[in-house]
Amino acid sequence: MRTLVLNAGYEPLSVVSFRRAVVLVLSGKATVLAETGQPLRSAELELGTPSVILLVRYVRAPRRRVAAVSRRGVLSRDGHRCAYCGSLASTIDHIVPRSRGGDDTWLNLVACCLRCNGVKGDRTPGEMGWRLRVRPHAPGGPGWVLRGAEALDPRWEEFLGAAA
Repeated sequence: MRTLVLNAGYEPLSVVSFRRAVVLVLSGKATVLAETGQPLRSAELELGTPSVILLVRYVRAPRRRVAAVSRRGVLSRDGHRCAYCGSLASTIDHIVPRSRGGDDTWLNLVACCLRCNGVKGDRTPGEMGWRLRVRPHAPGGPGWVLRGAEALDPRWEEFLGAAA
């Protein structure tokens, strides 16, 4: 179970494990805004499982205009589908190969199946006579910039909407 962390200005900072969230709450560094599931019980204390916590002190949120490029991010952006044939993708491919000056950027990386990646090799799609099924782009939104959030919990929408 994951917990959304907001700073004192209600800006989303990151997503942490519920255990880390409980430690922050018990140490007095955060308060619980939303709970989920069964309460956590000890001999002296009962605490709801936190879904959203608010830090007591203001922590400056890092400002990233574009999400960091990663293999997982490229596959997720393209829906785990090959940009060339549409089958299930398990790797990524450089549109302009690195040997020809292609960078590791959102605009030069696409999801690709092993077969197409092997056939394409060190060539561009134009040289192969292939067309891209997707248009590479830099993703945006809270789910991409929020550190630790692979999937957003629907219960967080009201808190993420306030930040936008």
